Amino acid sequence: MPGIDECLLEAMRLPGARGAALIDWTSGLALGSVGESPGGDQEAAAAEAAEIARLAAEQHAFAPADDPGAEDAPDADPADPPVEDLIVSNRDSYHVLRFVGSSFDGSLFLHLWLARTEGNLAMARIRLGEMAERLVLA
Repeated sequence: MPGIDECLLEAMRLPGARGAALIDWTSGLALGSVGESPGGDQEAAAAEAAEIARLAAEQHAFAPADDPGAEDAPDADPADPPVEDLIVSNRDSYHVLRFVGSSFDGSLFLHLWLARTEGNLAMARIRLGEMAERLVLA
């Protein structure tokens, strides 16, 4: 089971990966980061990504249904994040924000900055999901 550094290094092995970070969306602080950073400032990029993650996570429109009587409502586990992932695209890159479920702290997400021409968005999304499930926070 990989820790933060191993998880981020694994993310950087994805084709087109430019940078990766594990960020707390409540504080905007990166617990770890590798590679480049959008805009060249890792702290600013972490804070800006956290704003987007926090906005999505706190809005009822993006969270699963809370009504346990609803047919399609998933069984809610308190360790599960309210949103699975977010994808932001621009002309030359993708930003994939994958929320990490944890009994330790449910406010973490992986941020992968992916070059659009070399990256494979579908593969990156799947692999980040696998990494988020295996990540060990100590």
